[in-house]
Amino acid sequence: MFDLDVVTLSRLQFALTALYHFLFVPLTLGLSLLLAIMESVYVMTGRTAWRDAVKFWGVLFGINFAMGVATGVTMEFQFGTNWAYYSHYVGDIFGAPLAIEGLMAFFLEASFVGLFFFGWNRLSKVGHLIVTWLVALGANFSALWILIANSWMQNPVGAAFNPQTMRMELTSFVEVFFNPVAQSKFVHTVSAGYVTGAMFVLSISAYYLLYRREHRDLARRSANVAASFGLASALSVVVLGDESGYTAGFNQKMKIAAIEAMWETEPPPASFTLIGIPDLETQTTRFKIEVPYLLGLIATRSLDTPVDGIKPLVEHSQERIRNGMSAYEWLTARPDGAAAPIPPDLQASFKDLGHTLLLKQFRPDIENATDEQIHQAARSTVPNVPVLFWTFRIMVALGFYFILLFAATFFVASRRRLRHNPWLLKLALYSLPLPWVAAELGWIVAEYGRQPWIIDSVLPTFLGVSNIPAHNVLASLVGFVLFYSALAVVDVALILKYVRLGPPSEPRTPAPEPDRILVA
Repeated sequence: MFDLDVVTLSRLQFALTALYHFLFVPLTLGLSLLLAIMESVYVMTGRTAWRDAVKFWGVLFGINFAMGVATGVTMEFQFGTNWAYYSHYVGDIFGAPLAIEGLMAFFLEASFVGLFFFGWNRLSKVGHLIVTWLVALGANFSALWILIANSWMQNPVGAAFNPQTMRMELTSFVEVFFNPVAQSKFVHTVSAGYVTGAMFVLSISAYYLLYRREHRDLARRSANVAASFGLASALSVVVLGDESGYTAGFNQKMKIAAIEAMWETEPPPASFTLIGIPDLETQTTRFKIEVPYLLGLIATRSLDTPVDGIKPLVEHSQERIRNGMSAYEWLTARPDGAAAPIPPDLQASFKDLGHTLLLKQFRPDIENATDEQIHQAARSTVPNVPVLFWTFRIMVALGFYFILLFAATFFVASRRRLRHNPWLLKLALYSLPLPWVAAELGWIVAEYGRQPWIIDSVLPTFLGVSNIPAHNVLASLVGFVLFYSALAVVDVALILKYVRLGPPSEPRTPAPEPDRILVA
């Protein structure tokens, strides 16, 4: 049973709002680019059927975009309400990409969304096409800056602790922007969004081809684009996900070990556990089926570099906790308002100050911590192994399923046999929710796997919360659940309404009536 303290409630609230908001982000990314591709075909060919397709999918994009805005704005307010110390401690760094996202990406996207909907009869074909591409560009820019901010939490580069202000401060924006975690996370996340958009278009097109005769031309065209785009995107997700694993193998070794349920360091190259049952009591993984060499290649790109296990990493955390004690003692021994710089011999100790702060959850006077409390703090660096183990494997299995589905659809569509394969169309229709499941699981792996850190190795999560009563957070959590549930009902109802309506029927020239022959 959870202890519903302010830390747990704040984490639960942010997790729920983030996961709900992330239902709309992938579809916005995927649909915006598909709209740009379809309109490009319209401008190049002049066929009005492509324009009608853009308008139809654009309506569904608009519904999703509005919901994404409504759910995204509330998330940023939580940094000030529920995570005040976090905002104080790293606001100079974390706030910079968020501000750029709001000024450059969000306003760019939102401004051109209006032109997209109301500019069909006011802009030239090329002018409107440019607007549509700018909408897609704005959506991707928005994701870029958000992921730069999030990746800094996973790998805090370009920043340093200032003992005078007792805060983390920015030292190099270039390092923050070119954070290797940010680069790999961005391309992996947007590719997952493209898969979501492609599946959305393919599934609804399959519905029309199966059950709606009047919209089959639009469905056939849309399905062709979605199948080819989805196949390329699904392949990209797997390749770029491998790159994310490589970067995590350097800066988040505990996350990799937990995902693999690897308790001991294996001789290189480490094997990848395809499936198994993690046992927390014995700290082993039972009934393992392994793929030789694969984990070593993913995490280290070599055959002779070991991948550290959970137990050795816990021992290393104990060393870092002890090493950071010197920095903590120096800070607490200074007189109030002292502005002395960090002594050179303590520079290494300050790199481990975050680990020492883990002791705060066991006793306030951490300089007097016992060996057992230090060991407890080190054990707290291990995230929930079974959750990460199974979440990651379900996500990966879905990724390979998407490749097979899009490949089969692309092959059949290229032979103009899609309408004659109802089993494949039904499979595509029923697969509609799966990209969202994969995206949410990926977010859980990234965020839950970072625990117990809100900023990896710098600030423990329990220290980042605001000093407010738990019942205040509980009240706002209940409010968010009710409000977001209402939004979910509205969103689903609107999408179903416009899917049932379909695109506007093209006017048809009535067939000439046959001559009437009067028979006497």
